[in-house]
Amino acid sequence: MKVSLPAGPVEISVAVDSAAEPRAAVVLAHGAGAGMRHAFLEGLASALAADGVTVIRFNFPYVEAVRRMPGRPADAISAWRAVVAHAAGTGLPVWAAGKSYGGRMASMAAAEGDFPVRGLAYLGYPLHAPGKPERPRADHLPLVAQPQLFVEGENDPFIQPLEQFREAVATCRDAGVEWVEGANHSFEVKGRRRPADEIGASLAPFLSAFVR
Repeated sequence: MKVSLPAGPVEISVAVDSAAEPRAAVVLAHGAGAGMRHAFLEGLASALAADGVTVIRFNFPYVEAVRRMPGRPADAISAWRAVVAHAAGTGLPVWAAGKSYGGRMASMAAAEGDFPVRGLAYLGYPLHAPGKPERPRADHLPLVAQPQLFVEGENDPFIQPLEQFREAVATCRDAGVEWVEGANHSFEVKGRRRPADEIGASLAPFLSAFVR
């Protein structure tokens, strides 16, 4: 898919997990350290498709350029807008979801307005860098008009202390939280080893219910 960036057009990869009889479409973005083919996202997308939700995954431009670090937020937001516009062409209700960085970029796009999705789901919202709660990334969240769902691990260092996270969620217009007991930022639970695709699939009921 072609995306127009301030520096010029680029192409990004897109993958579609199609539901047999779709009731909605979810655009799903990856986190900062992995592309759209990560097993966590593939497991989640497969489980959602089996439950009647078509999933459209994509790579941010920096991944296509084989760079390790995310580029400018404006580039990620442009990619989000392009894929959402493509998803709208399916005629299905469109929702946005993202793992960590991918979810935060969706929230920034929604805060700017003109982001035609029914709601946004964040899988491990990165409120701040681990150990740096003095630099939260939440000022824009009250500007998001759509419903927001935070799916969070109780032991995620990106949202500690939890009281700060709860205060950030309370500033949103319409937001809820689904907690995963004992989970970290990758939704792994200490003492319970599971493959990444199984972990991703285990979160599908949260998104499916939110879309429903």
